[in-house]
Amino acid sequence: MPNTKSAERRARVGARRHARNKSVKTRLRTLERKYRTLVDSGKVEEAGKALRDATSALDKAAKRGVIPKRRASRKKSRLAISLTAPAKPTAKKKK
Repeated sequence: MPNTKSAERRARVGARRHARNKSVKTRLRTLERKYRTLVDSGKVEEAGKALRDATSALDKAAKRGVIPKRRASRKKSRLAISLTAPAKPTAKKKK
């Protein structure tokens, strides 16, 4: 329990920020998962739109301070590369 008025306020502010950050991060993971499934299934046009959505969400999250700017930049770069990179051959299992 907070002992002072300012500590009570900081606890309330922290709870609000935690809720916002959690929802934004969940949305980022969902958009990234959606994009990766489209890339894996070979739907390039739909994946391009999903990439734009994910990039926009990453930029907004970085602007609001939910994630660091460099992490957003790194994720955007890796997502874009995965759209144009050839599919990796799957390793065959030894019997």
